Amino acid sequence: MRRLRRLAHLVLFCPFSKGLQCDQYRKGIISGSICQDLCNLRQVEWRTCLSSVPGQQVYSGLWQGKEVTIKCGIEESLDSKAGADTAPRRELVLFDKPTRGTSIKEFQEMTLSFLKANLGDLPSLPALVGQVLLMADFNKDHRVSLAEAKSVWALLQRNEFLLLLSLQEKEHASRLLGYCGDLYITEGVPHSSWPGAALPPLLRPLLPPALHRALQQWLGPAWPWRAKIAIGLLEFVEELFHGAYGTFYMCETTLANVGYTAKYDFRMADLQQVAPEAAVRRFLRGRHCEHSADCTYGRDCRAPCDTLLRQCKGDLVQPNLAKVCELLRDYLLPGAPAGLRTELGKQLRTCTTLSGLASQVEAHHSLVLSHLKTLLWKQISNTKYA
Repeated sequence: MRRLRRLAHLVLFCPFSKGLQCDQYRKGIISGSICQDLCNLRQVEWRTCLSSVPGQQVYSGLWQGKEVTIKCGIEESLDSKAGADTAPRRELVLFDKPTRGTSIKEFQEMTLSFLKANLGDLPSLPALVGQVLLMADFNKDHRVSLAEAKSVWALLQRNEFLLLLSLQEKEHASRLLGYCGDLYITEGVPHSSWPGAALPPLLRPLLPPALHRALQQWLGPAWPWRAKIAIGLLEFVEELFHGAYGTFYMCETTLANVGYTAKYDFRMADLQQVAPEAAVRRFLRGRHCEHSADCTYGRDCRAPCDTLLRQCKGDLVQPNLAKVCELLRDYLLPGAPAGLRTELGKQLRTCTTLSGLASQVEAHHSLVLSHLKTLLWKQISNTKYA
């Protein structure tokens, strides 16, 4: 009986109904750039369910001859994975805003207010509001209907969609291809750098570290390709730091989130695990704590606990770069060229000791990151791997 219960937890959670989505489209409740292809022309082919977590509806698919990922009805996973009280949950009442009679100016204002609350009060946000309105007016008729506004508003409530929108100009995030209501399509799922990614989630922690390292060497890309993927990951860390729409934190730093294309260019496999600095700081501000574990957002965005005041401090213990370098030690050192291994190990050790203190973050982090990228590029430049 116990084994049956365990097996029951390994089933894929994909109860999403395309018919319900299309019914809402035909009733004029929702709209979007792919609704016609999805519901009338049936040009979106649904393939494999990729999710084993309740509330995360993810499928592989085919659209316009391209491999795509279809995402719909996705709840926040930062908090669901780390406990009910770990991160703020949003109201997921879909298609109830804006209400009938809302003017375009009011919709702009409510969108700007929402973005300020989630990304911080940044001078670049009006431009992002402009992007939202352009996306809503997918048919280019120079007006935003109520169905279009409701669909885009529902999408903005999804953590990953908000980040996709913020990072669209960055080459290391999957490209957003279209949407219908709160369903959206991105580029196909990249290859995973983690050999255990194909295992059911509950079995992954059972993979011994020694076996994991052996699988990485046997099944993973050749070392020069891994170096190229690592350079892309380091560039992604740069993109997350002081970008046009603020700073973002990686709050579950694992190889399972390190993806790559057929040309071994890095792609972040899951943006659900990336959080805006404003959201993390809002969660930590004034939070009661007994120890630092109480000051954790997501899986590993952790701040110190002031044990005298019993409140969380604002700076994270580990910045993105230090966590990524910890990851790269296991990813790059096995199989590294003998003449490089000592210096690479030294630089990665230095990198893992970086703190999240604001006084360290600027110049020191940039210098460490630059040295690492240069070291790796020197090894693979002027080869077929560059």
